[in-house]
Amino acid sequence: MPDTPRHNLPAEPNRFIGRERDLDDLRGLFGETRVVTLCGVGGIGKTRLALQVAAGLLPSFPDGVWLVELARFGRPELVEQEVARVLGVREESARPLRDTMTARLGDQRCLLLLDNCEHLVDTCAELVSALVAACPSLRVLATSREPLRIPSELIWRVPPLDLPDPATPEAESVQLFMDRAAAAGTRLGPESLPDVVRLCRALDGLPLALELAAARTSLLSPGQIADRIDDRFSLLTTGGRTAPPRQRTLLAAVEWSYDLLSAKEQVLLRRLSVFAGDFDLDLAEQVCAERPIPEGEIVDLLGGLVDKSLVLCDESRRRYWLLETIKRYAVERLDQAGEREVLRQRHLDVLCELQERHFMTEMVLPGVPWERRLEALRASRDLIDDQRVALDWAVEAGNVPAGLRLCRTSTGLLPLGGNVTEIVGWIERLLSLDLTGVSADQIAHAKAYLAYGLEARDELSRALETAKASLAEMSRDDLFPHCVMHSLMVVVLLRMGRADDALHHAEEGLALATRTGDMWNQAAGLLGLSAVALVRGRLREAQRHGEEALARARKHGHRWLMARTAIQLGSVAEARGDLSTAKDHYEKAAPWLRELGGGAEPGGDPELTRCLARIGRVAAMLHEFGVARRQLSASLELAWAGGQRQGEARCLVGLSVLAECEGDLEGAVLAAAAAAGLRESIGQHSATTRIEELLGRARTKLGESRTTALWSRGQTMRPDMAARHVLSGERVTGKPPVKGPVAAEPGRHSLLTAREQEIAGLLTRGLSNRIIAEELVISPATVARHIANIMEKLGYTSRAQIAVWATEHQKDP
Repeated sequence: MPDTPRHNLPAEPNRFIGRERDLDDLRGLFGETRVVTLCGVGGIGKTRLALQVAAGLLPSFPDGVWLVELARFGRPELVEQEVARVLGVREESARPLRDTMTARLGDQRCLLLLDNCEHLVDTCAELVSALVAACPSLRVLATSREPLRIPSELIWRVPPLDLPDPATPEAESVQLFMDRAAAAGTRLGPESLPDVVRLCRALDGLPLALELAAARTSLLSPGQIADRIDDRFSLLTTGGRTAPPRQRTLLAAVEWSYDLLSAKEQVLLRRLSVFAGDFDLDLAEQVCAERPIPEGEIVDLLGGLVDKSLVLCDESRRRYWLLETIKRYAVERLDQAGEREVLRQRHLDVLCELQERHFMTEMVLPGVPWERRLEALRASRDLIDDQRVALDWAVEAGNVPAGLRLCRTSTGLLPLGGNVTEIVGWIERLLSLDLTGVSADQIAHAKAYLAYGLEARDELSRALETAKASLAEMSRDDLFPHCVMHSLMVVVLLRMGRADDALHHAEEGLALATRTGDMWNQAAGLLGLSAVALVRGRLREAQRHGEEALARARKHGHRWLMARTAIQLGSVAEARGDLSTAKDHYEKAAPWLRELGGGAEPGGDPELTRCLARIGRVAAMLHEFGVARRQLSASLELAWAGGQRQGEARCLVGLSVLAECEGDLEGAVLAAAAAAGLRESIGQHSATTRIEELLGRARTKLGESRTTALWSRGQTMRPDMAARHVLSGERVTGKPPVKGPVAAEPGRHSLLTAREQEIAGLLTRGLSNRIIAEELVISPATVARHIANIMEKLGYTSRAQIAVWATEHQKDP
């Protein structure tokens, strides 16, 4: 684990004032308390307090302190996805995302900060309950206007800042006001103190209200501000009188600040509420420039809103955002002005245009330098939150054509960097609406996008059917997506064992791309031909096509395409037995994948995880043990960080190779067994030719009994412990206890039928149901039924427990 705690906490924009006692008390709670929720009215300072608490707890959480900002999300299903994104957890096929998150967190000592839970409180409560139940060292700090109301929660009501009195004229509220006034360029002398005291009392010590008022000191004195605030209170008659005083006060402060804006500033502020989160000047100009605001005035109006503390920005003034309280007020004003539908539709249209432009630059246009392609990819990813908001509006408004148009060209949601469940969900949601007026070509493109998501989710039959329908319905003039679908068909058909059909689609896609000079799809088509040739054992042909694919990929310049072709050439070299060349190809691919952002966030990219594992495995076979350890360790860290059990299993296989190459046959069996157990737990076949060969060598050298005991131990061993065992270079000693009730009671052996005893014996060899079925000439379903009967009779819950039991009773009559 790294020495320095990891976190994603933002830098404080200005000095934090007051609440020292609260900070000390809150930090002290996290020794025993699992969940703490900071509750209070909007503007009370919950987020700032939570960030200060979290920053002070960094040394106590060596596995990370992670901030999850929920204010910009409106749909409950996005909560889990955002938490996973922050943690760097990537979705695994056929496995709930929550399970992957739980695996990622495990027994790590982490602090999760969920900010602004109130509008998604039920979903947050359910998720937090599940995570703290499964992860014993996890702590959660939440901010919300109402509690989560879960059993493990401690509710902390955030009070206003201390108010001045004769004994403490410079209370926390006064200090905050004076500090923020100075930041606005106003130096207040002692003569202003009585008015500041009056103002702080009038505002009940609410931090947001004080900051808004302080921003006005460049125009008005504290006394003038206090007079106007008092006047504002008398106007709160409709609805406001029934609200708590602090809510009335906050509304007064926000409403008063809004009323002091010029007419155009008011229009811009309410229009800015359409954005999901932060935004840049370019996006603001494109969406918000409409009568009465010309595009050229946006920059000055936006600067004015920043100066008045109604819009926040980073130091470079490149990214802007609204505080949640201000945003909610602005949303109401947008509704009252009758602009909601117009602005949301304009937002959707602008997103469509921007994503189409980014897609063309990144993927389609010839001769674009890689720097510009990468910039387009990053820009597309930066718009994901706004894209979700725009797609929500497309669904709400029934604007299926615009929604499908937006999905069609968003590389940020494709498997290259997205969430496959979200891909599938958006398309299915849009296609379930009224499709009257939606062109057949648009539906065909939507099916193409859907097919990509289904393949990434391992739904191969459905992916194949959807891709076929897309190809059949798509206009022949739209050649780029046509070629892409042929490439996807190659991947799906090869995974289904249909090499002949795959060859046809590879040839078709390549021919179309060659006619149009489409370099991306030429490389993809040649990559498909290489993959087909490799499956057929035609290594020279696979090599030739792979080299041609890499040449085309280099000409196009996209690093993802280059990495994919380099990895394919590495696979061909491995098949030839040329390990040095294979390693060279894999090492070329790794930095290209990193450049795409594979290592930029916690969890990284599964493609990079796979690539590093390949480098480590091949390096082990070349007896470059230092390189192997470093690369497998790096791959394993990415797999652990992302909760990716498939990646973890792949690393364990590589570690098994490393152990055997170093002469540690026992460690090799242990790691291979841990990999097999992990793969079995996620529904993958674990028996491979390599494992059978390894076990054969182990039985010859170590004996049947020792090999069986090691295999059984490895299958019940925690994967991280098995990995660390090999990485540390330790040798296996003794026979540690196996998880579960493995000690058999007298007479249990006789409970099993002869067939059940036979199957129990085969489980000691680590065989899958399919292999056992082939050996006994019965069906896999029959094997599964026998194993279920054995578990019921013996009171066990896993195949590994049966294997240990069978090993101990091999000599029993």
